[in-house]
Amino acid sequence: MQNWYCYAKTVAEQTAWEEAKEKGVDLVVVNPVLVLGPLLQPTVNASIIHILKYLKGSAKTYANSVQAYVHVRDVALAHILVYETPSASGRYLCGESVLHRGDVVEILATFFPEYPIPTRCSDEVKPRVKPYKLTTQKLQDLGVEFTPVKQCLYETVKSLQEKGHLPVPKPQEVPLKFNLKSCL
Repeated sequence: MQNWYCYAKTVAEQTAWEEAKEKGVDLVVVNPVLVLGPLLQPTVNASIIHILKYLKGSAKTYANSVQAYVHVRDVALAHILVYETPSASGRYLCGESVLHRGDVVEILATFFPEYPIPTRCSDEVKPRVKPYKLTTQKLQDLGVEFTPVKQCLYETVKSLQEKGHLPVPKPQEVPLKFNLKSCL
């Protein structure tokens, strides 16, 4: 697939597990899916570009694919909880939900209709890809209550606006002339 980022993360985790076993280290891993929410840094990262392209009009269509999402604060909490829980072990998948890209653009358009969000799928011939299952019960058992993906998307866009990566739309102006009789 030539998805080198995901490949590198997979190989890095495999190597970490091998090293931990060889050295007798108790390794616990939190594997977040695509992370959204407010940006800490002034620059846009690869995860946020995934959303930004739909808002700036650089993507004219959305892909017939699915993606899992999680809020950055939930990822931070997951790391704290596995670190502070002596019984924590193994791998922890960290994600709120899996959405089709069509659902993502629909949510964005609902909250931010003023942006040129695509309404067409790039692949209208094949059936719509179905979301896969994501099991996060281990983190829920530790106390993680995942932030809904709609809130993640909303906070992501607000952060992009605040950091100057996305223009803030001007409020609609009300015409100054009006007919008083038509209001009565």
